[in-house]
Amino acid sequence: MSKKYLTKNGVRVLLVLGICSALVFFNPRGLFNPVRNIFLEIAYPFQKTFYLAGRAIGSSADFLGSIGNLNSENKKLLKENNALAAEVAFLRDEKNENAVLREQLNLIPRDKFDLTGAFIISQDPQRLNSWIMIDKGTADGISNEMPVIVADGILIGHVSETMAHTAKITLLSDSESVVNVLDVETGAKGVLRGEYGLGVVMDMVSQQDGLNKDDLVITSGLGNNIPRGLLIGKISEVRLSGDKLFQQAIVAPRIKYSKMDIVFVIKN
Repeated sequence: MSKKYLTKNGVRVLLVLGICSALVFFNPRGLFNPVRNIFLEIAYPFQKTFYLAGRAIGSSADFLGSIGNLNSENKKLLKENNALAAEVAFLRDEKNENAVLREQLNLIPRDKFDLTGAFIISQDPQRLNSWIMIDKGTADGISNEMPVIVADGILIGHVSETMAHTAKITLLSDSESVVNVLDVETGAKGVLRGEYGLGVVMDMVSQQDGLNKDDLVITSGLGNNIPRGLLIGKISEVRLSGDKLFQQAIVAPRIKYSKMDIVFVIKN
């Protein structure tokens, strides 16, 4: 019985307090100004504290938000900067490549051949100077067996395999390479063979023909699609073949294959 009574009294008290608070808050016709002023004076320290705390929390949130925005902007700027740096590097490299190509083109017989310049993109990983890969292929009009030269019309090999945008070049030093050549000074003819990446040898030369050290060796234009007159190198040694029937000449190429960057494919 007492619990119900207390509950009812509690409800009544809360109801009266609620009505009084509403009257003070809405203050009809200013009747409760004195009471309201007392209430505001009492609540002022707490109100100020809550207001300042709210501002501090808001400032902290804004600060943290600005840090997050700065991080996002920094990441974006860093990404854009990296992209620009990569583009600049690419353009510089392309400019250098074009300059090198122009320089090399001035050194080769352009009036004689239809040439396509290409950059070397890989080479024999065993370092045997057996083959290289270039960045041009069938899309550029290149096909198998086309001869490949460098500056000054020096023959270095032929196209042995083609893809759309790349091609494999078998070098003269490869054991599968065979080219018909002649001695410029004496006119002696022979066959140039590769020695497993170790060098090139002019073989099958008649013993009646003359071969001399330091003579220049060029292509003879016989038996294949390699034109006459392309330079191979200089004779460094003359010897007899293993069966003693022919002469041989070790030929030193005029260019180091491992140092090449640009080559030219003869297409006509």
